[in-house]
Amino acid sequence: MKMAVLLSGSGRTLDNFHERIVSGTMQGSIEVVISNVKNVLGLQKALDYGYPASHAADNESINRIMAKYDVELVLLAGFLKLYKPPEHLKKNVINIHPSLIPSFCGAGFYGMRVHRAAHKRGVKVSGCTVHFANEVYDEGPIIVQKCVSLSDDDTPDDIAAKVFAAECEAFPEAINLVHEKGIDYFWNK
Repeated sequence: MKMAVLLSGSGRTLDNFHERIVSGTMQGSIEVVISNVKNVLGLQKALDYGYPASHAADNESINRIMAKYDVELVLLAGFLKLYKPPEHLKKNVINIHPSLIPSFCGAGFYGMRVHRAAHKRGVKVSGCTVHFANEVYDEGPIIVQKCVSLSDDDTPDDIAAKVFAAECEAFPEAINLVHEKGIDYFWNK
């Protein structure tokens, strides 16, 4: 599948995608990278990798740029806004969340906020969830979840590092599953 990557920051997930596509362990091709934040490192990385890269501040601008490419799948890779795709891509948006949904998810739960909440609650297991995105935060069909064990002395930064390592495995695995089974498989389960 031809993919667009939406990001808001450093592009660590883009690095992971690029490395796995090059190594042949992740299916698909990245057609365009778009950030809602100007001059972020992720856009420079995209250009360095040879991907078209653009800044677009809102959904309408993002969709206008994406319309120039034959995009079949939209990957939210640290994209910190609620994305509203065009109608033909409504079921084709995949997000990753840094917890095991339904824990620590929904509006306001992202990044370190999730890990601080998990730490404060004293959970013994955390992880990540790759899911299709819809118009409600963290509510679309789940594709893959990965667990990580936590210890009592883990800090929120430790939790973030463990979860990001799991994300690096889970997101490519989910993309490969979507390529294998098709988008409708997950929406119709």
